[in-house]
Amino acid sequence: MNSALRAAYAAAGLTARALAAAAPPNASGKVWRAFAARRGVRERFRRWAVGGRDPARPLLWVHAPSVGEGLQARPVLTLVRERRPDVQLAYTFYSPSAASFAASLDVDVADYLPFDTRGDADALLDALRPDALSFSKLDVWPMLAMAAGERGVRLALTSATLSEASSRRGRLATALLHDAYASLDAVGAIDRRDADRLVSLGVRADRVCVTGDTRYDQVWARAAAVDRASTLLAPLASARPTLVAGSTWPADEAMLLPAWQAARAQLPDARLVIAPHEPTADHLAPVERWARGAGLTIARLGDAAAPTADVVLIDRVGVLGELYALATVAFVGGGFHAAGLHSVLEPAAFGAPVLFGPRWRASRDAELLLAAGGAAAPDDPTTLCAALLRWLGDRAARDGAGSVARSLVHDGLGAAERSFAMLASLLPPPR
Repeated sequence: MNSALRAAYAAAGLTARALAAAAPPNASGKVWRAFAARRGVRERFRRWAVGGRDPARPLLWVHAPSVGEGLQARPVLTLVRERRPDVQLAYTFYSPSAASFAASLDVDVADYLPFDTRGDADALLDALRPDALSFSKLDVWPMLAMAAGERGVRLALTSATLSEASSRRGRLATALLHDAYASLDAVGAIDRRDADRLVSLGVRADRVCVTGDTRYDQVWARAAAVDRASTLLAPLASARPTLVAGSTWPADEAMLLPAWQAARAQLPDARLVIAPHEPTADHLAPVERWARGAGLTIARLGDAAAPTADVVLIDRVGVLGELYALATVAFVGGGFHAAGLHSVLEPAAFGAPVLFGPRWRASRDAELLLAAGGAAAPDDPTTLCAALLRWLGDRAARDGAGSVARSLVHDGLGAAERSFAMLASLLPPPR
């Protein structure tokens, strides 16, 4: 990184720190919450270090910015905890949406990553004294990587991916990030194409290998652990053809709801379980109005009427991964929305054929499912209705597509083991 770019980046980091100091402590907006949550983060890590850091034990620090990257990191953290109980684990995240997820992990300390300034990096390195620092997926922070490397901390990147269209491949981003990627000691890429693109971004070719995507291990394990007799799933068990629509946005619903209504005219016993991505009152109310206007019975999850309702509306987060167990067919949101497609692996792990909108090209998993025949990407209500009728109404077609989808997830297993082995090689051996 040249001196002018370094100075500009440092100034941006100091500005972010100033905003954190000024942010209202009870801020409600996501951006302000991200600033406010970082107030006092250095001191929180210092306090943990006094009573929690055992200098006789190695420490692995894992950073995953949001929930998606955290889900990729979790299988590896689990293996480290099981196989290397001598190792302490620190976990940092960036987004406020990941705070509750981080609290659920079996780690020694978890908190927000401060903004990427040299002072904050040095403060956390002083407190944690890590032997290795692993970034999840793609986020490698330049100041933190530089400060850690200067102290001899081994640096890694797991489940690493870089799409062809990524903004990180632009001239400015490459200039900013090249040194950070070049400093990595070990990189586990999702596939060979990712490995090649990461090398072009600065990763040394002799430090990168293909380990796969740990999300496959994560979703497979979660699907295998689902209890269909649980209080969540048992009341909703039904022989009715069921479409589970997960993480939908209004743009998805504008296509999905009329398509499902048209399909239901031919399959009157069909049922819809829909989980909006943001289950706020403003998002839930239009779905309820649509159902009532269409003459359909609708109930929210947990209502007494939910087991027999035509539409079950999910008004909470954290349960979608289990609700896909009910799916005859799944629809994954984001494919008609600018924010991008959500995870298609979760329903695939249950053997459900997967539908999504046309904005799927940034998703490697969607591409693989489409190529294998386990998914379809209709681009309007008419083609979406036809896909629903094909899979909801034709068991042979549905079972074939669902089997392909499940096999694709199964074939991707093993990334967690390979990633664990890579990180273990960067840590001191057990005594």
